[in-house]
This record gives sequence, structure tokens and C-alpha cells, in this order.
Amino acid sequence: MTEDVKRPTIVKGRAPVRRPDVDTLFSINEDGSRNVIHPADVKGRFQLRKHLLWYVLLGVYLAMPWVRVGGHPALLFDIQHRHFYLFGQTFNAQDAWFAFFFITGLGFTLFVVAALFGRVWCGYACPQTVFLEGLFRRIERLIEGPHSARAKLDKAPLEAKFFRRGLKLAVFFALSAVITHSFLGYFMPVSDVIDAMTSSPAAHPVAFTFALVSTLILFVNFTWFREQLCIVVCPYGRLQGALYDADTVVVGYDGNRGEPRGAAGTSGAGDCVDCYRCVSVCPTGIDIRNGTQLECVGCANCIDACDAVMDKLGRPRGLVRYDSQRGFETGVRRFVRGRVFLYAVLLLAGVAAFTIAAATRRPFEANLLRARGSSYTLEAGRVHNVFELHLINKRPDTRTFEIQSVGPAVAEIVLALPEVTLETLKDLRVPVHVFVDEKDYRRGMQCELAVRCLLPDGTLDVERRAVAPMLGPSGH
Repeated sequence: MTEDVKRPTIVKGRAPVRRPDVDTLFSINEDGSRNVIHPADVKGRFQLRKHLLWYVLLGVYLAMPWVRVGGHPALLFDIQHRHFYLFGQTFNAQDAWFAFFFITGLGFTLFVVAALFGRVWCGYACPQTVFLEGLFRRIERLIEGPHSARAKLDKAPLEAKFFRRGLKLAVFFALSAVITHSFLGYFMPVSDVIDAMTSSPAAHPVAFTFALVSTLILFVNFTWFREQLCIVVCPYGRLQGALYDADTVVVGYDGNRGEPRGAAGTSGAGDCVDCYRCVSVCPTGIDIRNGTQLECVGCANCIDACDAVMDKLGRPRGLVRYDSQRGFETGVRRFVRGRVFLYAVLLLAGVAAFTIAAATRRPFEANLLRARGSSYTLEAGRVHNVFELHLINKRPDTRTFEIQSVGPAVAEIVLALPEVTLETLKDLRVPVHVFVDEKDYRRGMQCELAVRCLLPDGTLDVERRAVAPMLGPSGH
């Protein structure tokens, strides 16, 4: 890497022009005001790959709430009813502990990716990048023109930019609303979202408030806050210092080849002609030639921009490229190393644990609970206990359950419903009355039921036992 160089300004004629440095945020002026960044357009192989990926991700995001698997939404976290659907599998609140494996798995995946390739997630698949660079900024270019025209429009009087800026803001607000309502479709069935959109706010106050607040937050973010979210707010960017090492592949500048900088044809100059093109295309306003910086999101804009300049000059590509610090300095690259191995082992352990837990997950719940507020009663010399059998169907389709008494043998067990049919994720409480002669009751006796889940053709799917302790007079 090159030695950090601070160039606060250069002078072109009489007007001082600020240049990025490693000590200050280029998006913030010295007086604390916002320095709006308008990255220039760039084309190249990385841009093509990113845009193709962005279109796929946008399509998946918008379409997923409408996709159904096995008659249920492919992906739905129905918090209100505590029902969760995941690609044909159904879960309820009792399965919330599975989220631990998902969150830790996602975390270790990001750790592995960051240790190997730096902030490649940020530059290619982060929702902030996908929406901002793949959608909002492209529309901004269509309405306001290239980066020089947008920068000029910033300084124009209100009446000169009223139509273009007004049109842009209206489109941005509409897009923010679309993104919000699509996101809402991951937490409410699409039919409920459509009903909330076509009815009065009073009919769905929570959904309306969420949609309004989220739309305003997204609008402010993609209209004004933009790259500040990645630089100031996002915790993942702050973790990079702990996840990087000398072998992490990042976007960097080959100082050995590029320095000293000089115009094309200058004797003794390196390959860098100081054209400033790599800076003008950067969405966070950094100069990659100053070395690895927190603000770099690994978007590869500077790589494509520099490669285009090298092509025009007839010089080899790769002055700015993906490489590790060790690779830039020595040409040696090492991918397999201790921290990557550790992250990968933890990730695989989590995946294995999740797979085993999911494979052995109970297809239904059958819990025998004492009826609320009841202990036991003595009726004509018999001990009477009242229970409730709480059944929950976790299968993705409707199932029938047969309930049979198992014991104790001296007890008379009366079932209100010996057979129950439940739709997916539905539950029912079945009253259970247990009678035992007072002379036969013994402390520690338990009521035991066998619950058989049947397949649609009537054959046995799985059987579970539900057990609860009985109460009675002491001294037996």
C-alpha cells in the first residue's frame, strides 16, 4: 500500500478544490455542512456483474412475498399470529430458538466473507447498495443527468431546478413506499397488506404507522443520507478493522507500480497519471491511492475506471485491483489461514446443529396441562382431576390427531374429543377429566395420553405421549 498522503486542496486557477484525505470525511465539509457526493458514471466488467446481481436481488425482494410453496407463503414472519413460514416449512413461537442458528450462521458467514474478501458484501449485495446504486441513483441520472449536471443543479436557484428536483423527489417517495410495502409483505400476508392499503388507516393502525414511518426513513436515507449510513451508522463497516488481516483481499492501489505519479510520457513516472478518475467514481468520496480506508465499501468502481484509463494509455490493467496487502507488497497471496479456518468451522458447526435440530423437530405439540384454577375434587369417593390437552399442528398441511388414554389402569379418563382435525399451525385445547377411586389413589400418580398424528391417508405419521401429575388427598 502507498503511504497515506493528505492533500486537503489543490489549486486550479483561483478556485481551491478539496481532495479526499485519510484524516477527514470527504462527505463533510470543514464547517460541518454536507459535501454532497455525485459519483461519475463508470462502465466495466465489475459494473456489469454488479448490475446483473442487483436486478436479480431486486426481483427476488419484490416477488418473494407473492411466491407460495405448498399453499403457504414462501417466506413469511407473521409476528401478530406468531406463525412463520420458510420455503414449505412451518414454525410457531415455540420454534423461535431456531432464530439463534440463523443469526449466528449469518454472522459467521459474514465473518468468513469479510476475512477473505473484505467488504464485498457491502459493494455487491447489501440492501443499502442495491437500492441506492442499483435503483435510486440510476433514476437520478435519468432525471438530472450525469454527475457534472447534478453538481451544477445543486448550485442552481430553486426556480431553475424546481421541476427536475420535484420530479425526482416524487419518484423517490413512490419508490420508498413500494419498498416499504414489499417489506411489509414479509411480516403480513400479501392479502392483508393489500387490504391495509385499500382501507382506512384506522382499520390497520399498526401497519399504517409502520408504512408511513418506514417510507419517510427510506426517503430521507436515499435522498439525502446515502453513503453516511455506510460510513457512520453501519456496524459491519466498523468491524472490518478486527476482521481484516494482511491476506484479506480488498480493493487497493499498487503503489509499487503507480508511483511516482506523473502525466503520460513523463520520464521516471509510474503508471498512475493522477487523472483523478478513481476518485470521481467513488460513491463514498475516497481516494483509493491513500490506502485501505474505513469508507471503502469494495464496490470496484475505481477498478473499472482505472482499467479504462490504462486501456487508453496502452498499459496493463490492475493498477487498482482486488488484492491483499501482502499481494501488493510481495506478490504472494494466501487464502487459507487460521482465522478463516476458525470462522468456517464455527459456521459449519452451526449449520450442522441447525440441520439436526430441524430434522428432529417435533411435527406437533401435545402438552397435558392442569386446567386453570383447578386442583382436585372429591366426588362420591372418587378423586377428580381436570386437565387440558394443548395440541398444536406444526405440519404444513391439515392433520388428524387420535387421542387415547394410556394410564393409570385404575383411573377412568374421559376425553371430550378423542379425535381432532387441525389446520397447519392451528391449536386446540381438549378437556380431559380423570377419575380415580380415593382408595386407589397414590401420591405420584400420573395421567398419560397417547396422541397419534395421522397422514392424510389415515396411516400413522408419528406418535407422542403427554403426561401430567395427578393431585389427590395427602397420606396415600
